[in-house]
Amino acid sequence: MEHVTVTANGADFHLVRAGHGRPLLLLHGWPEFWLTWAPVMTRLADRFTLIAPDLRGFGDSAKPDGPFGPDGHAADMLAVMDALGLARFGVVGHDVGGAVMQPLARTCPERLAGLFFFDFVYPGIGPRMAAPDRLNAIWYQSFHQMEMAPRLVGASRESCRLYIEHFLRGWSFRKEAFDDVLEDFTDNFMKAGNLAGGFAHYRAAHAGRVAMMKGEAKVLPRIEVPTCVRWAEHDPLFPYAWTDRLGETFADVDVAMFSGVGHFPHREDPDRAAAEIAGFFGRVRW
Repeated sequence: MEHVTVTANGADFHLVRAGHGRPLLLLHGWPEFWLTWAPVMTRLADRFTLIAPDLRGFGDSAKPDGPFGPDGHAADMLAVMDALGLARFGVVGHDVGGAVMQPLARTCPERLAGLFFFDFVYPGIGPRMAAPDRLNAIWYQSFHQMEMAPRLVGASRESCRLYIEHFLRGWSFRKEAFDDVLEDFTDNFMKAGNLAGGFAHYRAAHAGRVAMMKGEAKVLPRIEVPTCVRWAEHDPLFPYAWTDRLGETFADVDVAMFSGVGHFPHREDPDRAAAEIAGFFGRVRW
């Protein structure tokens, strides 16, 4: 795997590139960075050129000065692909990455061969996100907006490790999914600015989330890019039942349950995740 630094949209972005073939952009979630995609990348490198960046605020990419959400990340990723000279590409995303893909698809649909999502937030979830049985699951979204949050979590390596491990294990159905990289993830979030950089997404996305919970999200035209969604059977954050309104956001969408996994299908079952990704992009002739 090749580590590359690209200057785009006024900032430096770290990305990892592997394989050969038509390009796929891989967008991580929180609490993740490029490394979360490594198992999928090794399985797809014989067919695609895989490009896994650290979003602004994460990993070894530049850090934002304040709140920084999906629209900003989408502009960054488009600029990164411009800098790499890639006029057309497919996109795979999860969690925060899935939130970024939506404005990206509305900004430049003609450049996207297809969209492949694992579990993510979209407007159709609506007030269900604020249901009493959900609030305990999303407490971290409020905590991440507090000024003291990065200092508390990063007070020591042990406190950071415990915090990140809580989510990686707690949101997984296959609890061992991150065992081999837990120390790498801790090292990553102990780097200067990475806790605050990741939390910046939640600060930026807060108003939109509240509007969605109130049923007041702005109605946008449906995304026309061919879309595939594989939603985890055992996601403790986003139940599979929440896929019922995806057709309101995506005009051409293939939805199915990804059985036997939790919030991180790409880490918990990378063999099947890679096969699903390859199968979809094969169907759209990419």
